[in-house]
Amino acid sequence: QVQLVESGGGLVQAGDSLRLSCAASGRTFSSYVMGWFRQAPGKEREFVAHINWSDITYYADSVKGRFTISRDNAKNTVYLQIDSLKPEDSAVYYCAASVSGIFYPYEYAYWGQGTQVTVSS
Repeated sequence: QVQLVESGGGLVQAGDSLRLSCAASGRTFSSYVMGWFRQAPGKEREFVAHINWSDITYYADSVKGRFTISRDNAKNTVYLQIDSLKPEDSAVYYCAASVSGIFYPYEYAYWGQGTQVTVSS
């Protein structure tokens, strides 16, 4: 069982940066694929980025070059650095853990409660 708690969201202006954090419980954190997803009002939850146990990362095309995912296994924490924020980045951001997930929400068994990011223009 893995419990995930996100933090770091907020109300920011376009062009600002944010770093989201996701703290995980459990002793096997390093063996999980950790993903970030986001969901805007009226839209489906979409993949943002993931990082696996070998620190291999993958990003959605829409965020490449602006988002950076990283993990600190000693702290059981995964991060999402978001630069050059745009109004269309506004959403609830969720972290998730999976044994072998890649892009789809159904591949991830454990989810946090989400953190709201709102970007004003």
